[in-house]
Amino acid sequence: MISGDFNMKKIGILGSTGSIGTQTLDIVRNNEDLKVVALAAGSSVARMESQIREFAPSIAVMWSEEAAKELSARVADTGTRVLCGMEGLLEIAVMEEMEVLVTAIVGMIGIRPTIAAIEAGKTIALANKETLVTAGHIIMPLAAEKKVPILPVDSEHSAIFQSMHGENRERVSKILLTASGGPFRGRKREELTEITVEDALKHPNWSMGRKITVDSSTLVNKGLEVIEAKWLFGVEPDKIQVVVHPQSIIHSMVEYVDGGIMAQLGMPDMKLPIQYALFYPDRRPMEGKRVDFFELGSITFEKPDMDTFRGLQMAYDAIAVGGSMPTVYNAANEKAVALFLDRKIKFLDIYDIIQGAMENHKVIANPSVEEILQAEAATYEYISGRRF
Repeated sequence: MISGDFNMKKIGILGSTGSIGTQTLDIVRNNEDLKVVALAAGSSVARMESQIREFAPSIAVMWSEEAAKELSARVADTGTRVLCGMEGLLEIAVMEEMEVLVTAIVGMIGIRPTIAAIEAGKTIALANKETLVTAGHIIMPLAAEKKVPILPVDSEHSAIFQSMHGENRERVSKILLTASGGPFRGRKREELTEITVEDALKHPNWSMGRKITVDSSTLVNKGLEVIEAKWLFGVEPDKIQVVVHPQSIIHSMVEYVDGGIMAQLGMPDMKLPIQYALFYPDRRPMEGKRVDFFELGSITFEKPDMDTFRGLQMAYDAIAVGGSMPTVYNAANEKAVALFLDRKIKFLDIYDIIQGAMENHKVIANPSVEEILQAEAATYEYISGRRF
């Protein structure tokens, strides 16, 4: 615990009741110089009420109007102002007193608040994949123009960021993006025909939300990370190599032109990259288990099976086409995973739905935010019109 005289760092969290959001609040509890000034969530009213009473933010936002009304009544005795929808998220994004915006909200609703926050000069701690996957061509040039840092919260992208710290990025020859391989590593296509929702939610190393856990089992999550890495680090996809590393101790690596490789290692714990982003370039003490190399014994590496886990190859295909195609890849997966979690389709149908949506789409070369959202809506409509 840090004590004494200090300047408070004021943060806002979009997606405060989710996995990244709640772990961010754990870090706030352990660092007295962090102050939460804004929180936003989807529909978890009871969780949000609890967070408001503990952290006393100036603003709290619920995505649905109904949830906002219920929350407003519950916290009427506090000084927190309750807002709803996109209007509320945009108000958080430009709050004068906020310095760092943690974007951990799921889905493409994260794009507009991120753009607004960058334009307002806020530091972005980015945990929303969709923002860069679909709008990287808008976000990264804007951040450069406004001189706003985009600090990655994803463990892999944080590892790459840390491995590039102090290095000349023009001397990078390859990014080695590690993957655990998920719960079905080593299985062939025929062994995945009867996979259940419960099977897909048993990740071997990480504790994450339901959608991301399914994405890890299909390797779509790694595909989204490849696209994100292209934009974050300005590296072409053919220089981003996915390496399956089942122990999840090496979080990613960077190879330089002289053959030297820098890697970031640690226990699989999301709090490390979250805290690193919040205090960058400082490192703060953090409780938790440490890597014991004697206990670990060995670390191993494998080539990803892109024929069985087609989601990864589709990501490379989507970014090769570019334009609005990554939006379709992302949106189709989002819809397919929701159908799988609702037990309306089988596990392998996820790949077929993504492929069908990508084949059906007419690409827009340099889409605006409106065109990105239209491409998402058209993809949802296409999938909704299919029979399963």
